[in-house]
Amino acid sequence: MSLNVKNVDSLSFAGKKALIRVDFNVPLDEHFQVTDDTRIQAAVPTIQKILNDGGSAILMSHLGRPKGGPADTYSLKHIVSAVEAALGQKISFANDCIGEEAIQKAAQLGAGQVLLLENLRFYKEEEKGDEAFAAKLAQLGDVYVNDAFGTAHRAHASIVGPPKTLPSAMGRLLQREVEVLLALRENPKHPFVAVLGGSKISDKLGVVEALLDVVDSLIIGGAMCFTFLAAQGYSIGDSLFEPEQVDTCKRLLSLGKAIHLPDDIIGLDADGKYATYGRRLPPGAKGFDIGPGSAAAFTDIIMESRTVFWNGPMGMFEDERFAGGTRTVAQAMADTKAFTVVGGGDSAAALAQFGFDDQVDHVSTGGGASLELLELGDLPGLAALREAPNAR
Repeated sequence: MSLNVKNVDSLSFAGKKALIRVDFNVPLDEHFQVTDDTRIQAAVPTIQKILNDGGSAILMSHLGRPKGGPADTYSLKHIVSAVEAALGQKISFANDCIGEEAIQKAAQLGAGQVLLLENLRFYKEEEKGDEAFAAKLAQLGDVYVNDAFGTAHRAHASIVGPPKTLPSAMGRLLQREVEVLLALRENPKHPFVAVLGGSKISDKLGVVEALLDVVDSLIIGGAMCFTFLAAQGYSIGDSLFEPEQVDTCKRLLSLGKAIHLPDDIIGLDADGKYATYGRRLPPGAKGFDIGPGSAAAFTDIIMESRTVFWNGPMGMFEDERFAGGTRTVAQAMADTKAFTVVGGGDSAAALAQFGFDDQVDHVSTGGGASLELLELGDLPGLAALREAPNAR
């Protein structure tokens, strides 16, 4: 599809205040130190482009899921030093994202300066897509830039509101994500394999249906494999599965597509002891990882492919006893000569945990957004940019 969306490199920001929606929803430790600054680093090229043009940057983001208004735990003040380190300069911080202090500090910004606003989700209006709230954000800047791929699938106020009134563009991060993922959907090199894991088939049903139209084979791991195995009539013990999705899995399996399921399972028996099984689990047993035979078979498929998309771990990799399947798939992603894309979320975390994150071609910054873009070919954030005053 043609995006028809302006990008930051097509605009000059000289003398302009750019209101930039970034995704700085980063993990913090108990001392409020940033433990992984990937999302901050990913936004730096867009911010630097604007500053180098002679513009200023007003950064807005959410952090976590605060309930019922402002909470110190979720304040973006905790990430100021991490943003300063990434940009190599001091920045200002406003203790609100709208209101007097935000207006005043935004107005005082000079060329090359950066202001970080307080957490957008301190206002329930953000997630409701409230237009009046969006208008208050929009009045802070002259131009709007969306570089928050991880949130571009949400029709939130800061995502869909400002483009209604401000000249708008997508940032370099958003542009790269969209180009890579749409190429998978529309023009992948074959053989193309998708590796899907995680716990619920219901969360990924739409993307499974969309991918079956373009992939040569689909690998299913994680707890979602048990719903497929149940659909094939295998006993799965007490493993996590979705009984209401069994008929859906039967339908998917009947389509005649190459869907690969594990042949062996690692888990715990009814007494809680570590055990290895084939496809049939006895009563009381629970599966927590694909077995070594399945991991080796999946590796062979990945190694023979020219394009690989991976989203979702193969097992409960946080527990070392059940990390083998995910580690093996991560290793294969690093070793294959295929073009490799990891769809954010737990897969990206696993890749980093095993030290392979710099050995794949593209690690998405958005799990849910990458799946929705692959499924639908569009996102609310992109649709909003296409309607901006300067888009036509």
